[in-house]
Amino acid sequence: MKNLQKRNMSGIIAAVAVASFSSITYAGECRISETSMTKPSGFPDRALTMVVPYGPGGGSGQVAAAMAEAVTGLTSVGINRDHKPGGSGTVGMTAYMAAPADGYTVLEHIDDASSAHALDSSKPNPAVDLIPLVISQVTFSQVYIRTNETRYNDWPSFVAWVQAQDGKATIANVSKEGSMERVIMKFITESSDMSIQQISFDKGAPRYGALLGGQVDALFEQPGDVRKFLDSGNFKPILTVFGERPAAFSDVPTHLEMGMDFEPLLRFRGFYVHKDAPADRVGWLKWAFQRAYCEDSYQAYNDSKFMNVIDSYRDTDGAIEMINAAIDQYRGVYKEMGLDVK
Repeated sequence: MKNLQKRNMSGIIAAVAVASFSSITYAGECRISETSMTKPSGFPDRALTMVVPYGPGGGSGQVAAAMAEAVTGLTSVGINRDHKPGGSGTVGMTAYMAAPADGYTVLEHIDDASSAHALDSSKPNPAVDLIPLVISQVTFSQVYIRTNETRYNDWPSFVAWVQAQDGKATIANVSKEGSMERVIMKFITESSDMSIQQISFDKGAPRYGALLGGQVDALFEQPGDVRKFLDSGNFKPILTVFGERPAAFSDVPTHLEMGMDFEPLLRFRGFYVHKDAPADRVGWLKWAFQRAYCEDSYQAYNDSKFMNVIDSYRDTDGAIEMINAAIDQYRGVYKEMGLDVK
């Protein structure tokens, strides 16, 4: 496994410009100066639909709501969000690909789309079958426990406790095998010599509720998605899966500090339109979503979700570069894991 991890050092992280934690004010500099753009032939003359392949309570639901608000505030064009959770994004992707390619329907999706294509090339390639309008969030993952937990209080004591449970310890995670979360947990358990049951949840709210209610012993998630539980003091992170300690979590050790020699995979979320949408409409959508990233409402949202330790912005070209790097990295990981890569 270590050989694989070292080979992947040029993967996603190389495509992510990491700035000094102490110098960042916003979650990525605004690169779009034009504050308005003429609608091509009146498009859009009605509300857009945004397909979201996850529930409204998780990270995708939250970023979809924030971006829709920003686009509407910028353009006065309404956006109706259509949540289609299931299959770690595959249900929503299937529904989106069946929708008319007229530009009136856009898609929110995460790196799951890249990993799905990496495993099975018949699945849509988000850099080819779709046109990325903008990637607006890039973030890292953490392991969380309840703040009032008495059986363990940090990563070393958690590992020791898990090792003593003979495989009965549990952690809440997403359901899809081969997802970023599942791959990282495989790296963590192998590197830490521990066995832990991963309890699957497709939706964020039940996943967080399982830890809050004591149905699981820990949670694997990204910090922005559980911000309210961190602010309320219900959850605390005990491990950060990133190359160095972000300032917001300066007291939490990284996986590298805990002796785990693997390159972290990152969560990224963005917005897309079908490749066959009319080019003039695609041009307007690129402007609308990239400029909406600059809106005060969206910047404030990203800052509130810890999206200010990595440059979260990618335009269309940057998104394609990042997606291609992710596909290559996941494909290498899956082959090393012995999965049937098609």
